[in-house]
Amino acid sequence: MKHLATPAALILAALAYFVPSVAGGAPVAYAACTTIAILAVMAYGADLILSYLGEVSLGHTIFWAAGGYAASMLAVNAGWNGWQTAGAAIVVSLALAAVLGLVTLRTREFVFSLVTYAAAVVAMEVAFNWSFLGGSDGIVGIPPLELTLFGRGITSAGDAALWPVAWALLMLTLLFIQRFRQSRLGTSALMVQMNPDLAQALGVDARAVRFLVFVTSAPISALAGWLYAYQRAYVGPDMFESYFLVLMLTAIVVVGRRLLLGPLIGTALIITQQTFFSIGGDGDKIILGTVLAAILLLWPRGLIGLWDVLRRPRASARSPTAPAPRL
Repeated sequence: MKHLATPAALILAALAYFVPSVAGGAPVAYAACTTIAILAVMAYGADLILSYLGEVSLGHTIFWAAGGYAASMLAVNAGWNGWQTAGAAIVVSLALAAVLGLVTLRTREFVFSLVTYAAAVVAMEVAFNWSFLGGSDGIVGIPPLELTLFGRGITSAGDAALWPVAWALLMLTLLFIQRFRQSRLGTSALMVQMNPDLAQALGVDARAVRFLVFVTSAPISALAGWLYAYQRAYVGPDMFESYFLVLMLTAIVVVGRRLLLGPLIGTALIITQQTFFSIGGDGDKIILGTVLAAILLLWPRGLIGLWDVLRRPRASARSPTAPAPRL
């Protein structure tokens, strides 16, 4: 069944391309689907850390924002196209992740989370006060996304035009995550998390694995920020806000960890509520925080764990009564 689950998940994600069309091609459908795809990719970056290292990175908004700032600054000031700004977003995020990864190399659990959060706070203040990054006003006037190859390509403006790009980025991310799960690095990361003594006995360098996974996760979130900048044609310090941090963590845990479509489904649930059943900006944030707290306190394994709990009484009722032991 496990061998069938992954192809089925990828096929299901691929079919999501037609969701806006099935919904009648309404602008709100394209906007919701594009946002879901972008924010799901953002969450997949943090998911590598949480699901495969067992650590909570509270600083992944740094890479998300770095991708947005790299895209906006180079597109506005240097006239770079989408391929160039995407490459810059990857390079910048790798450099930042290498620095932060080295700083946190000796930290674990609470200290790791605290240091990454402190780094995000510092980064936000730098972006807010440094005129080179636009200061508190941010960077406006980002041109439409231009992706050309051998003289041909697309120029995307608006959610309907950006949707194919967002969907393609999501599919590439899913394929990468699946490849990571089967890779030596992914296997080593799980071993370091679940059985560090066995990992050490097998010669696995836990620090090197943690560093490599951390660095690998950064470009994923950065590419989400890259596309988000083009979607709203603006980048500012608000990309560091805790809303995005809580959103990515909730998207990861609400369904269950180490599920290929987990962050995607979690993001879809969140954005669907905020788009079609919104009770206001502050109210939506309260709902988001409440859902995260409820999942962590009541069903740490997510909705999959809740489903198992609900199934248990039925399974027990169907099972035959065990015979009394003989004396």
